[in-house]
Amino acid sequence: MKKYLSICFCLVFILVFTSGCSNEEIKTEICYAKQENWAYCETQTDSRKADVFFICPTVFDGNETNMSLEDEDAKESFLGAINMEKGIYDGSCRVFAPYYRQAGLNVYELPDEEREPYLQSAYKDVKQAFEYYYKHYNKGRPIVLAGFSQGADMSLRLLKDQFDNKELSEKLVACYAIGWNVTQEELEEYPHMKFATSETDTGVIISFNSEAENIADSLIVPENMKTLAINPLNWKTDSTFADQSLNQGACFTNYSGEIETEIPHLTGAYIDDVRGTLKVIDVTPEEYPPVLELFEDGIYHLYDYQFFYRNLQENVGKRVATYGSD
Repeated sequence: MKKYLSICFCLVFILVFTSGCSNEEIKTEICYAKQENWAYCETQTDSRKADVFFICPTVFDGNETNMSLEDEDAKESFLGAINMEKGIYDGSCRVFAPYYRQAGLNVYELPDEEREPYLQSAYKDVKQAFEYYYKHYNKGRPIVLAGFSQGADMSLRLLKDQFDNKELSEKLVACYAIGWNVTQEELEEYPHMKFATSETDTGVIISFNSEAENIADSLIVPENMKTLAINPLNWKTDSTFADQSLNQGACFTNYSGEIETEIPHLTGAYIDDVRGTLKVIDVTPEEYPPVLELFEDGIYHLYDYQFFYRNLQENVGKRVATYGSD
């Protein structure tokens, strides 16, 4: 149990308890020509053939407001959160990760209609950063969109808003929108969005939400919702069980991106027919507690990337390579 406590503490301390933006500050546009407004902006030319536009998950507990980019402590935690997941992508992609005035953790305690203005404010920054990246840095390269939790939500908003465009859609390797819901209704509303059906298809969405077998309701996937998912162990979208032997390695990283603990074959998983969530077995809520009060025991939201780290890392490489061979 002790080896998991440090992991949990790391996830707890990534939340920053400070004040957020004023209304006037939120109205001000961020200048993404300035390097200080990017956590990562890797413009160098090297052997990597694609770019990842990575959107940070929620790190800010901001009393129902948005994170201020004047807050250096918040930005430090923001960078740390990116580093925890960056290693999945940076072997195959140059990394572009903007600082943005994300919605605070407390916003998720609000009803949907009250929550949305804060998320719209966050998305305004994300959209502006992406447009600057595409105009000045992309130079025709394949694009991976990626994020976790709020970052996954933002990546899906970007996909809906920007990629209904032949030029952009043809550049999309994949959108890794992990830790957020994607519904069939959304795909019907936005026909340019397609969900993954295999290990190497491109121009698609990859998403899943990890939970114990007894969970029937969560903040991310409410009881009355069915989300779409692909199993990161066998890359199937049906309920075919994937044994833990297929799990190449769960990796638990620190704020520098270093892997502190790696556990091969940690857990198997299958997709629930009713909820569309990823049912994770071979682990317990006692070993991997939810940490945040927003989630009950058995909701493994904070571990979506960690449980399947090596499989995801390999998959990013495979999709980038498949895109390049099309």
